Amino acid sequence: QVQFVESGGGLVQDGGSLRLSCTASGITFSINAIGWYRQAPGNKRILVARVLSGGHTEYADSVKGRFTVSRDNAKNTAYLQMNSLNSEDTGVYYCNTYLSETVYPVRGWGQGTQVTVSS
Repeated sequence: QVQFVESGGGLVQDGGSLRLSCTASGITFSINAIGWYRQAPGNKRILVARVLSGGHTEYADSVKGRFTVSRDNAKNTAYLQMNSLNSEDTGVYYCNTYLSETVYPVRGWGQGTQVTVSS
């Protein structure tokens, strides 16, 4: 059974930083692209960053230059370093496999980790 467990969220002031972690089980982590997704209150879940199996990374325009996604295949873990946080970054962050920019996974969603940025 595919499962992702996210951690590292919290309350941070505007301009602050957080590092999120995501540990996967039930998949061959190293061959899967991994995405980080955010769901803000009242909004749909959106893709904010992804790291492909070979390490290539891509970001949503809203986080480009501020967020860095990485992975450690030996630990089945992906990370999201978030710097220069602002209120628009507030939401629940999830990780899962990355399929495409418009097709999201159906299974494996964890509880996510809450990020709240206060101004």
